[in-house]
Amino acid sequence: HDLPKKVRALALRHALSAKVRDGGLVVWETAELAEGKTKSLRETFAKASLKNALIIDGAEVHEKFAVAARNLQQIHVLPVQGANVYDIMRREKLVLTRAAIEALEARFK
Repeated sequence: HDLPKKVRALALRHALSAKVRDGGLVVWETAELAEGKTKSLRETFAKASLKNALIIDGAEVHEKFAVAARNLQQIHVLPVQGANVYDIMRREKLVLTRAAIEALEARFK
């Protein structure tokens, strides 16, 4: 059985607010890379202390960023349409880009 849309939206809201309460929410301006190299992305994540994270970008994920991130085991990248409660709750950190925040606000209105 599928849950009603209102219940799914409410669950997503609660998952997002739980991340904010726990201090597990990080906001980035964009999620882009000049070159699709995993090594440079791993170094960036090490500086930001991101070991186990879900990154939600705008309508489309930047291609080079997605290519570099897919080789990192504890990092998962989704477009904003793929945001779901399960993925949000199973990762320590949630990284949202500005485009993702705007899309989520429009989704909840």
